[in-house]
Amino acid sequence: MKSYSLLSISIGSLLLASCGGVIPSSDRVTNIPAPQNVERAAQPIASKPVETLPAPAQTGDGSNAAGLGVARGPDIRELGIEEDDASAALASFNTSCRSLVRRNDVSGLTIGDDWREACDAAKGWNGSAVEFFASNLVAVQVGDGKSFVTGYFEPEIEGSRKRIKGFDVPVYARPKDLVDVNLGQFNDDLKGKRVRGKVEGNNLTLYEDRKAIDAGALQGRGLEIAWAKDPVDFFFLQIQGSGRLRAPDGTIMRIGYASQNGRDYTGIGRLMKDRGLLGPGESSLQGITAWLRRNPEEGVKIMHENKSYIFFQELTGAGPLGAMGHPVVGESSVAADPKFTPLGAPVWLSLDRAEPNGMWIAQDTGGAIKGANRFDSFWGAGPRAKAIAGGMAARGSALLFLPKASVERLGL
Repeated sequence: MKSYSLLSISIGSLLLASCGGVIPSSDRVTNIPAPQNVERAAQPIASKPVETLPAPAQTGDGSNAAGLGVARGPDIRELGIEEDDASAALASFNTSCRSLVRRNDVSGLTIGDDWREACDAAKGWNGSAVEFFASNLVAVQVGDGKSFVTGYFEPEIEGSRKRIKGFDVPVYARPKDLVDVNLGQFNDDLKGKRVRGKVEGNNLTLYEDRKAIDAGALQGRGLEIAWAKDPVDFFFLQIQGSGRLRAPDGTIMRIGYASQNGRDYTGIGRLMKDRGLLGPGESSLQGITAWLRRNPEEGVKIMHENKSYIFFQELTGAGPLGAMGHPVVGESSVAADPKFTPLGAPVWLSLDRAEPNGMWIAQDTGGAIKGANRFDSFWGAGPRAKAIAGGMAARGSALLFLPKASVERLGL
């Protein structure tokens, strides 16, 4: 549980760019359900963020954290972290450790072995969680330390494993003809860059976009793993990347990200805001959803402007799973840009909205989550999680906690 009284922090993912959707084809636009009880985002709890440190000198081209510059932060004990917050972060840190010590860190801040000492200590730690972090890790600031934080959650919508009356929106598995290409294998300058598409003849071409898929491009291939009832709800479940389908008999099927069609993500909230379609107080998940339902025909066209499309798999274990392959935990896990935050690293936030203040573990990534000190906070499932995440947009300062070996190598 986050503290609302520390020293003195999406609709970001919707208003910005990049995290997918199924929208009805044009002959079904009138099937977008009318709003019942209009939901509202949670009222923000204001907080005064701490000041960032002076920005360090840039030491490279700024394409990753090491090149942007890193400054040593205050002693972790001085950050006012509450024990229950640190304990939750320590549990998630422990979960990440088995991958953390083996990962290739593209941020330039750490190598896998740097984390081994802290991870070994975490296994048997039975004292203060705050003291664990203070004894084994060091706080640093990347770049100017100015942070922007949005939110995501695990939605639950109506769905069915089988196509039944009223459940007509397909939930597709990854197609076999979808190809991933690691460009770094062909050119060192393209390390870390990937593209997706399909092979036609001797050429790699773009995969079908959302509109084409909605028009039936994947029908008849046996890719349907389930069916959703509400196309708008499923559109936003795709943006979240995972969720729960509740069948009419009450059974739950959990689905998670399997792949994406390789097309660029377009945040429809930003489009709607730029076009003057959203009134005061509507720039939230709840406000955008209400507008789409009030304007079904125009809503379909707008949703089709997001060409990115997400494919799913059924999740049978713990989850939802983040980019590290481990379960993300509500109020403990954040998505980050791995070029600026090592996946698995602890993150401390002090923002102008109190709910996200405190410690998190970077365990996920997102198409809209790009750049230094840019994070997407995960709030779990249920109405509270949706209310907080749906309107989350907070600014303030951020620190990363790194192993002592890394800090020494960076000369801090």
